[in-house]
Amino acid sequence: CKYLSHLMEFTQQSPNKNTVISIDESTITLSHTQLKIPCFVSSKKVEEISISSLEEISKEALFPLLSQESLDLLIIGTGKHSKFLSPKQQVSLSELGLGVESMNNVSACSSFNLLLSDLRPVGLLIL
Repeated sequence: CKYLSHLMEFTQQSPNKNTVISIDESTITLSHTQLKIPCFVSSKKVEEISISSLEEISKEALFPLLSQESLDLLIIGTGKHSKFLSPKQQVSLSELGLGVESMNNVSACSSFNLLLSDLRPVGLLIL
């Protein structure tokens, strides 16, 4: 799949309105809306955000997104290729009691849809 030149589409696995339908290099389409990247999606919330790189992720930056719901896992889509948080960032976020996984956007969207369909408290951050 040539990620940057083609749209990646996902099968709808869940009736949740925030299921990811497709993603390309600048937008993500959910079953009821489309957002510009970067953005945050959970079962209860969709929001375009100002965090644009992995280096900007911190407890302080994520707190406004996470304060209104209790998530077990935050999946971070890092673009075409997988990139990872620094050990310092991982420790900081673990203090929130939050599991964090980083992966490429296509894998992140697939994982998010699967966990969402299992009614797991999961968030998706696409950078």
